[in-house]
Amino acid sequence: MQKRSDLVLLIARILLGLIFFLSGYGKLTHIDGFSGSLASRGVPMTGVLGPLGAVVEFFGGLAIILGVEVCWASALMILFVIVATLISHRFWELEGAARQAQNTQFMKNLTIIGGFFALMAAGGGRIALERLWRKS
Repeated sequence: MQKRSDLVLLIARILLGLIFFLSGYGKLTHIDGFSGSLASRGVPMTGVLGPLGAVVEFFGGLAIILGVEVCWASALMILFVIVATLISHRFWELEGAARQAQNTQFMKNLTIIGGFFALMAAGGGRIALERLWRKS
């Protein structure tokens, strides 16, 4: 039973972390475009916050996938998703189809936050790099 739980946690970490790892990589490799998109949404100090957001997204996703400090990485990613959601998916400012599309994205992000809370509770499992320096 424990082996199955560890495998399920590994799959969950990979699936949850992959979207952030890939998206963060894309932002890091096109940081000017990402920072510009933040500026167009009214985010201040995009020269600092753009790279910071991209780094958090990339390395947070990588930490989740690899199982490095899963509780802390999950908490960081919860904060990241909250901020990203409030910047990019403000459905309440829109109408019609655009409102519905952004509402769907908003709800998807709430679901992702739920997944990170579950990882915080369960930890990374035995198939995680943090096992190398922690006894479970």
